[in-house]
Amino acid sequence: MTGSGTPLLFLDVDGPLIPFGAPPPGGYPTFPGPDPSGNPLVARVDPALGRRLLALPCELVWATTWLDDANDCLSPRLGLPQLPLVDWPVADDEDGGTGQDGGNGEPHWKTRPLLAWAAGRPFAWVDDEITLADRRWVEAHSPAPALLHRVDPQVGLTYADFAALDAWLRTARPATPRKGDRADV
Repeated sequence: MTGSGTPLLFLDVDGPLIPFGAPPPGGYPTFPGPDPSGNPLVARVDPALGRRLLALPCELVWATTWLDDANDCLSPRLGLPQLPLVDWPVADDEDGGTGQDGGNGEPHWKTRPLLAWAAGRPFAWVDDEITLADRRWVEAHSPAPALLHRVDPQVGLTYADFAALDAWLRTARPATPRKGDRADV
């Protein structure tokens, strides 16, 4: 399902797909063949997540600092096609290198670029670093519905997360143009 009316799902890797907590009972799922990245954390990615992601009524977009490595290393493991990815602006040091708002009430450094990338389309953003500042900023600036879904980085995406995303994505609709707005034909 793709197109201008289809919601986007911006997907972070570290935390949502690569959980930081202890392995589940029985360990992490195995994947045949060597990991091309050499990153030992890739073994924590459950290949079954790919099927669940593809079943969601949305267009998947990598929203991670992994950039092209997400397609090179993770898409094959998850059974995903090559996904579009958000190309982040050059980082500055305002956040002290933490990637978060530093407690000053500013949104995460990803927030503004994601809203620009969505270009008025409804979107869900799955990340483990979403804050109240991000929610407030998106609510004030997004012309379309948006779901900022924070995932517990210790466990990663769960069935409950997928249920919440699926329910929201099925009801998300593009913003209705306001009187005086020009509709693109």
